[in-house]
Amino acid sequence: DRRLLTWFDEHGRHDLPWQQDVSPYRVWISEIMLQQTQVGTVIPYFERFMARFPTVRKLADAPVDEVLHLWSGLGYYARARNLHRAAVRVRDEFGGHLPETLAALIELPGIGRSTAGAILALACGQRQAILDGNVKRVLARHRGVAGWPGRSAVAKQLWAIAEASTPSSRVGAYTQAIMDLGATLCTRSSPDCPRCPLSGDCVALREGRQSEFPGRKPKKARPLRHTVMVLAVDADGRVLLRQRPADGLWGGLWSLPEPASGQDIESWCVETLGRRPARVETWAAVRHGFTHFELEIAPRLALVPGARCAMAGEGWLWYNPRSPARVGLAAVVERLLGRLTADSSPG
Repeated sequence: DRRLLTWFDEHGRHDLPWQQDVSPYRVWISEIMLQQTQVGTVIPYFERFMARFPTVRKLADAPVDEVLHLWSGLGYYARARNLHRAAVRVRDEFGGHLPETLAALIELPGIGRSTAGAILALACGQRQAILDGNVKRVLARHRGVAGWPGRSAVAKQLWAIAEASTPSSRVGAYTQAIMDLGATLCTRSSPDCPRCPLSGDCVALREGRQSEFPGRKPKKARPLRHTVMVLAVDADGRVLLRQRPADGLWGGLWSLPEPASGQDIESWCVETLGRRPARVETWAAVRHGFTHFELEIAPRLALVPGARCAMAGEGWLWYNPRSPARVGLAAVVERLLGRLTADSSPG
């Protein structure tokens, strides 16, 4: 649509870091980071990531722990694990260069149809449609497509519109333009319709139903789960961490150990560290929201001076918060460790 490209040339975003030195690799990393995350949050993460991993090979050769460390705070950590897995495959199967076909890209971990389309459109100039969250919102409002896009029939309808709307020329500019329109004007709440280049034939605007498109996901009550986390501190002020399984909650990240339900801290310390704690403190509970549930964490500080050499080995780490190892930490664990270091005399 010429209106959209004209608007983009004047008002679009042209100075984002991944728009400089454009390559399939840089676009790929930015697209994965931008899933579920705002541009302003992503920019410093992207720049640090690129400084450390300027190529697919550098990323593939790095330990996954270091990748997770640089991802800490961005959330949705499966994205980082999939990035690393995909980089290894690109190094081993494609000579370190991302494949430039939709079918081959979609075969890589963490790359879906829209992300693959964005890589090929933005970095290679191929005519490929995209359908990220911003584009779904623009198209659903402009064409009046009712229903939640998570339903296959609605998604199919939106994909058909996206395919038909993607031009043959200036496809990279069009792709960035429609994403920018959704991010800056056609926002989820309070869309700026008077400044929108597509307002002249927008169904939602004409009918005054902007808030109805796209349809919302049916709400389910999020259950509340409970756990206890132990900050076991040894004589040197180090905290015992345990690596979580690769699959599941905080997969692959380092977290605080969690005793079995109902187990008291003293017996856990004896069983795990071979020593009774010199002191146990109960900290205020912390809540952390996930997509499908809320987690209430009851932190317990256990000072165990005699635990110095215990539990060294695979999956366990004595972590010095004042000289931290470069490992991936769950954000809530980082906050608890920060609270520990803020206490000038934990022992």
